[in-house]
Amino acid sequence: MTSPADLTAPLGRRRARWHAAVCLVVLAGALYLGRRHWPAVESGAGRLAVADQGWLLMGALAAVGTWAASALAQQGAVVQRLPGPRLVAAQFAASAANHLLPAGLGAGAVNLRFLMRCGLPAARSAGALAVKATAGGAVRLALIALLAPACPGLLRLPRISPAVIAAVLGAAALVAVLLATPLWSRCRRALTAVVADIRALHACPARAAALWGGSLAFAALHALVLIAVTRAVALPLAPLQVALLYLAASSAAALLPTPGGLGSLDAALALALTAAGAPGAAAASAVLGYRLLTVWLPLLPGLLVLGLLVRRKSL
Repeated sequence: MTSPADLTAPLGRRRARWHAAVCLVVLAGALYLGRRHWPAVESGAGRLAVADQGWLLMGALAAVGTWAASALAQQGAVVQRLPGPRLVAAQFAASAANHLLPAGLGAGAVNLRFLMRCGLPAARSAGALAVKATAGGAVRLALIALLAPACPGLLRLPRISPAVIAAVLGAAALVAVLLATPLWSRCRRALTAVVADIRALHACPARAAALWGGSLAFAALHALVLIAVTRAVALPLAPLQVALLYLAASSAAALLPTPGGLGSLDAALALALTAAGAPGAAAASAVLGYRLLTVWLPLLPGLLVLGLLVRRKSL
C-alpha cells in the first residue's frame, strides 16, 4: 500500500527542481548584467576599497543588530519563552543557510527545526514562522506608505503591459479554480490556525510588542546598513530616500526565489539607486558594500554556528 510520504516525495522533488531552475535563470541573468556592466562594477569595487571606514563600521554594527531583531520577532511569534542565546545563534545560522537555498527555505528550515527542538509541535512551529513572515511583510508595506510621501516622485509605478494584465487575470482564474478544490479547505484551515495564533499572541502585550518591534527593527536596521554604505561611498541620495528605495527593492526581490535574494535584490537595488539619480559606479559600490556586510563576511561564521547547533542537537 502506498503511504502519503511516497506520494508527496515526487511532488517535493519536482518543487525543488522548479526552485532550482528559477534560481539558475535569475542568477544567470544577474551574471549577464554584471558582465555587461563590468566597468561600473569594477569602478564600484575600487570606490568601496577607499570608502569611509567609520560609516562601514556603523553598517557592520547595524548588520549584527539584524540578527538580534530577528530573534526578538521570532520570540514574539510564539507564546512559549525561548532560550535567548540559542535563539540569537539560530537566527545567525538561519541567515547563512538562507543564502544557500531559494526563497527563504534555508532560514525557514533552521527556524522550524529550532522551534521543534524547543518543544513546539510541527504545526505550531510552522504557524509561528507564518506569523513572523506576515508581520515582516506588513511592517515593510507600512514603512513604504509612511516614507513615500516624504520622498515624492522617488517611486514610480511601472507601465503595465497587456502581458502583465493577462498574467494577473490568469492568476485570478487559477485562484478561482483553487477555491473550488479540496486544496482550498486545507489552505483555509492553515489560515485559520495562523489567525488563531495571532490572536493568542496579541492577548499577551509583551509578545505582541516583541513581534512588531522586532519586525520593525529588522527592516530598519537593514535599511541602515545600506544608508551607512551609501554615506561611506558618498552616494548623493538622502538617507530617507535610500531607506525607501531599499524597502521597495527588497519587497520586489522577495517575489523571485533566489537564495537570500542574491541576484534579484542586487539588480533591484542597483536599478532603484541609479533610477533615483545615483551614478552607476556609486550604486554598484553601495550594493557591493551592503552585500559584503550582510552576506559574505557573516557567511562562513554563520555556517560554523549552524554546524555547532546541529552537533549540540539544538537543531
